Order: sequence, then C-alpha cells, then structure tokens
Amino acid sequence: MAFAVLFRDMKKITALAIYIQLIGYLSVFAQSGSVPATVSSNWKGFEKVSFKFENREAWYVKPKSPVPGNPWVWRAHFPGWHTEMDSILLSRGFHVVYVNTNDMFGNPEAMQVWDNFYDFLVKQKQFAPKVALEGVSRGGLYVYNWAKRNPDKISCIYAEAPVCDPRSWPGGKGKGPGSEKDWASWLSQYKLTEEQAGNFTDIPLKDLEGLAAFKVPILHVIGLNDKIVPPSENSDILIQNYTKLGGPASVYPMTRGEQKLDGHHFPIERPDLLANFIYHNSVPVLRPVDRTPYIEVNAGLSRAFAKFKNERKGTVAFLGGSITYNPGWRTKTAQYLREKFPDTEFTFIAAGIPSLGSTPHAFRFERDVLAKGTPDLLFVEAAVNDRGNGFSEKAQVKALEGILRQMHFKNPNADVVLMAFAEPAKNEDYDAGRVPVEVSVHQRVAKHYGASYINLAKEVHDRIAAGEFSWKYDFKDLHPSPYGQEVYFQTIKELLKRTPADNGSGKLPASLDRFSYEKARYHPVTEAKKLKGFAVDPNWKPKDKTSTRAGFVEVPMLVGEAPGSSFDFEFKGRAVGIAIISGADAGKIAYTIDGKKVQSLDLFTRWSTQLHLPWYLMLADELSSGKHILHVEILQDKNEKGTGNACRIVHFLVNE
Repeated sequence: MAFAVLFRDMKKITALAIYIQLIGYLSVFAQSGSVPATVSSNWKGFEKVSFKFENREAWYVKPKSPVPGNPWVWRAHFPGWHTEMDSILLSRGFHVVYVNTNDMFGNPEAMQVWDNFYDFLVKQKQFAPKVALEGVSRGGLYVYNWAKRNPDKISCIYAEAPVCDPRSWPGGKGKGPGSEKDWASWLSQYKLTEEQAGNFTDIPLKDLEGLAAFKVPILHVIGLNDKIVPPSENSDILIQNYTKLGGPASVYPMTRGEQKLDGHHFPIERPDLLANFIYHNSVPVLRPVDRTPYIEVNAGLSRAFAKFKNERKGTVAFLGGSITYNPGWRTKTAQYLREKFPDTEFTFIAAGIPSLGSTPHAFRFERDVLAKGTPDLLFVEAAVNDRGNGFSEKAQVKALEGILRQMHFKNPNADVVLMAFAEPAKNEDYDAGRVPVEVSVHQRVAKHYGASYINLAKEVHDRIAAGEFSWKYDFKDLHPSPYGQEVYFQTIKELLKRTPADNGSGKLPASLDRFSYEKARYHPVTEAKKLKGFAVDPNWKPKDKTSTRAGFVEVPMLVGEAPGSSFDFEFKGRAVGIAIISGADAGKIAYTIDGKKVQSLDLFTRWSTQLHLPWYLMLADELSSGKHILHVEILQDKNEKGTGNACRIVHFLVNE
C-alpha cells in the first residue's frame, strides 16, 4: 500500500515538473511584503514575467539591457494592441507592464489597484519613480484618472484614440453611437444616475490643474474620422483644456493606411517617433527626494482605519487656517479616503478659517469641530499662522496639546495628524541651519501624544534645494498653487497608504504644560457686564468696504469706539482672552484682571488696513483656578497708522 501511494505521488510530481517546463520558470520572490509567484515566457524575443497581483492578471516584460534606473511604460487595457512602440522601447532598455483592471473604466477601485501595483513595482522591483502611461481607447479613462491622482509619478502620457469623456463613449451623448451596455456598467460602477453623470467631474477632461502644474507632457494620436470616440468630444477638448492650464501637449493625426471600425482603428505611422517621445521624457531617470524622512507615523492611524472598515462610518475633521480652508490637499484627502474605504459613509468637517493658528483653533475646537460631529480622524495645521500671528513657543505648546487633549476627552480612540506647512520664512530658517520653532513644536507635541506628524515645510525646502522645483515658478505662495497642493497631498497620501501602526494603550499622557488649553471655550459677548460706551451689535457689519472673514461678520459683536469706553467680564478658569476684529480703526486698550497690574495692548495689526482681521489675544493664561474679573477700557492713544479707537470683540476666550 505504501509503495502504491509513493508511486501515485511520484506521478503527480513528474506531471507537475513537465507542466512547469512547458509554461516557463516558476519562481517565488522572498522580498518584503506579499510577493506573487511568477511564470516566465517569451514575448517577441523578450522575457515576460507573469503573476497574480491582488487576484488579477499582471505582467512585465524585461529588456535585455535595462536603462539605468529602470524606466517603464504602463499599458492600460488592450495591452496586445499596436505593440510596435513597446518593442522599440524594450530594445532601448525600457520595461513594459500591465495589470488587468479591464472593464472597470478607471473607477476608484481600479485606481486603488493601480496605486498598489505602482508601489509593488517601484518599491520592490526598483522600477523608476516616474512612469510613462500608455492609454488606448477606453484606456484613456485609466491613464488620466490615475495621472490626475498622481501627477508627481508620471514622466509622460501617450494616448491613442483615447476616451476622455465617458459621456461621449460609452454614453453616446454626442456624435458617436456609444455602447448601451458599457454605459450602464459605467454608471453602476461610479454609482451615478443619468442626471448626475451630466455634472460628474472625475473624468479626464476635468481637474487637470495638478497634472498641468507638473508639466507632464502628453501626446495623443487620433483618427480624424473616428466616429466611435470623436476627437471633437474627447482629445480636442482635453488638449485645449490642458494647454490653457500650461500643460505641454501635442496631437499626431494618423491619416495613412486603412481606417477601420468607423475610423477608430488605424495604422500607427512612425512608431519610432512615438517611442522617442516616451524615451526622451523618461531618460535619464531622476530619483526625487524620498518622502519617508518627513513622515513620523508614531502611534499611527489604526483606530480610525478600524472604525472606517468595521463600522463603515467615519468622521474626519480638517482644522487649520487658509491652507486648509482653500480647496486642494483637503479635498483630495477626502476623496482618497472615500476611495480607500469605498463602503464607508463619511462625514467630513471642513474647519479651516483663514488667518487662524493654534491658539484660535484650541478655543474654537468645540464649536467648529466637536459640535458638528465627533472625529475619528483629525488633521491639524497651524505652523504658518503661528509664526505670522506671533504666538510664543510656550503658547503654541499649550494650544496644540489643548486641541489633542480636547479630542481625547471627546473620543479616546480618535487618531490625529499634525502637519507643518511651508513658507518662505521657514525656508530661510532651514537655509541657515535652524529648525523653525513652529515646526519643532508640532513635532514635539505629536510625538508626546502619539499623533502622526508630517514635516511638509522641510520636505518643500529640501525638494527646492534638490532642484525638483522652485518656489517662485512652481509652489508660488504659502497658499500653494495646484503644484504645491499636490506636493502636500501626495505626502499625506503616503501616510494614509501605510499599514497603520499599533496604537498602543491609547492612554492620555501627562500634559507638557499644566496650563494647556484643554478646556478652552468660547464665551458669548453678552456675558460682558457694566457696559460703559460698549454695546452688543447683534449682527455686526463693517461700514466700509474692507473685506471680512466668514464667521466674523453678521454675528453678535461687543463694540466700543470711543476712548474711555469700558466693560467687565466675570469668568471661571485659568486663562482669558479676546477674539477681536481688527480693522483700520482698531485702537488700544488697557486691561486688568482682578484689579491687579494694569496692562495695555494695541489692537491694530499690519493687516488691519486690508482686512477686518480675526485676531486672538490672550490676556492671561496661567491664572489660578477659580473666579476672576477682567476689566477692559479703550485708551485715548491709538496706533499711528490707525484711523480710530475701536475695540470689537466677537468672542471671549476662557480656558476653564
């Protein structure tokens, strides 16, 4: 019996060996991460390595003599169509790759697969950091959707009769016949109705600013009489939109040879010239600055990610100044989270207000964030405005850890990401060998509380120093251009892509500063007492045409405009301050707490002539616990640049 079993098993082993010899060599790579088994075969004289990637067909073809840095071409859909250019590039040292996401129309799920496939090839196979994309027909949906999500990873785009507007094909909403079956599938995969599809923007024709800012060269080859994917509804519009945004683009009409499938299939003229386009935009291979040193995962994001995955509900808040208020990294991060967790119902709280830093954030956190939902994941940025607003290092620590402690009291399982954004002053610090104070505070507080931390200020400085881009022509401003927004988002995305670290115990550590703003709250101006010359305007509006900030106009305001005007404010807590509106007529005040030393304060700022600026002033922040009385009086003296003596208070600030 034992001999019979052994003979049977030997027959199986022999059959397996013959099978392997027939289909090629089978090898399992023992590198980090999940690396698939591979099968080698011949592709036009080159070695083709096939394998399963996330249960999908995938392969890459290896050149016989790779160009240093391993440049590569990524084919989307129809990988066996018009391969002349691929053969030329292989002979010149390029890899050619493919992963099967067919019939997904470049939808968000496909984009997640592409993200992972890119990481596998670049991080485990040492392919070049930038890839040339090759999209044929509906492959245009894939290459442009992924390129717009990853403009920093693209060397160039070659597109052949590409679909650029799904309403043209498969929708058939224009000149072409479309495809009823494929249109129904596209609508289903993007979870859209016919009406919603008309205003849908996640298509190649739209949102090209980031790609154009990176100056990614594109080349379309088209058939002039293509009735399936009419150029007038696809390539013509995309090229026009892209060049208007500053993106380099060109079109090569294919007019020689037989035009088939209503002009959609045509012979490729001069594939050598097309190969040159990809070669010269990909070689030499340049390796950008690695993002890893600028990301500190610390305790990580595992609790938030577990909530998103297991409960399929999640609340994400973005707390910051104008860089958070403006669309850009925030909206891209929200989109990425929706795509990473497609079954999760998200609530996003946009709590960015221009001009505000960490101290305002701490005092408004309850009203502007917690009152709108309990975050599972909180993004915080304040480093730029903390410098401009002149808060001390100690005040910054009190404010940032106050935010984190408030977050923990409300939701001990919340994860937080602190970010330090870039500005010229921080570039100057790094040039001089100094770490900006605001950056070091963010890092210190993040580490102490286990929050993830991203030093985008240092990353931007180092990339400029490495010659990747310039501040003047690319990043342009501390309110980043589309280029700068992409720099920010791609590093944030790199953090979000990582396997979350173990969050540990989740216990709240001791305060770095025992006077941290952990119980910071707004108090209404109606709590002011003993008003003399002051009055509450229930719906304040400026009398001049100077601009205002949303949330600080048409709201109740405690207003005094004449010298000698005064009021009292009774409070219970360890800190007190005022949130004012500082316009051109902002004056000076004197104040005392509990009748002790009288101090004066100028309410006028260097921006007051341009804006009715929200300005937060802490009058005392290390008081003994208990009841106190603040007395404020408008002084006769005023700033020499000011036009009046006004004191307009929108909130009292109390750390209880």
